[in-house]
Amino acid sequence: MAPILDCLKTNSKANMLKKYKIGGVPEHFNYPWRKAIEDHDFERLNVALHWSDMTGGTGQMIKGLETGTLDIAVLLTEGITKAILQGTPAKILDFYVTSPLQWGIHVSNILPTPCLKELRNPRVAISRYGSGSHLMAYVLAQREGWDLSKLSFNVIGDVYGGIWALENKEADLFLWEKYTTQPFVDKGSCTRIDQIDTPWPCFVIACRKTILENDYDTIRKIIEVVKEKAKKIKQDPHSIESISWRYHLAQDSVEKWFHETTWNTETLPMTSAIQPAIDFLSASRLIDPKPLVPWSSELF
Repeated sequence: MAPILDCLKTNSKANMLKKYKIGGVPEHFNYPWRKAIEDHDFERLNVALHWSDMTGGTGQMIKGLETGTLDIAVLLTEGITKAILQGTPAKILDFYVTSPLQWGIHVSNILPTPCLKELRNPRVAISRYGSGSHLMAYVLAQREGWDLSKLSFNVIGDVYGGIWALENKEADLFLWEKYTTQPFVDKGSCTRIDQIDTPWPCFVIACRKTILENDYDTIRKIIEVVKEKAKKIKQDPHSIESISWRYHLAQDSVEKWFHETTWNTETLPMTSAIQPAIDFLSASRLIDPKPLVPWSSELF
């Protein structure tokens, strides 16, 4: 009889939990979220988070926020900023990673390795329109002085599609976070010829507006739990080994990435930190340079 009662109590407790669907890339940056979920850190808030790996990156997560398949997303600053200013019903709540994202610039290892200066109208492999791989191509084009109007794109879905596009001459360039692609570089699947870093904090946490209308305080507490977990991970001497094992990355690469990455554990001014992303989107004509309402009221 006792086991039946215990089971009923467990089911009753599970039914009382607030449940949210959260998405993020299946990469080392999201280790604090995954570890907090596995350690049941959110249960003290009476919250259950269902994590979904978003291999399609920021573009896939924006779609999830729009369709309601995601409640919360951990995604790239430039992508969600553009999406919200163009009507995605979500709000940015906080920064997740305040250090820049280091984008590797990859080319085929089959063809002669080009110099960036030699490329004028490259075909760029991107996960989706509005994703980081798409928008960072414009940042690269501005840096290199390319004609933005002549950029062309091949939508490939995820990192595996990007490598495939290079190998099959379906793209000239592919931009992706350089530590994630390092195993492909090591295997000779592609060549990294350069890198470009985001000129703004790279990851933010966003939530659907309809969720915030009723559960704003709970969502804020969820974020505070993740900040606590990130702080502990940063202080744990075993974290590098754990991340290396979990994400199949070389330990020396993880060690370098770990010391270059800053998870947000403080309260930061949102407006000034996101302004460079707004300026870039506006200058590239990826958003209306003169929004009808102050952009900050839309974003936060």
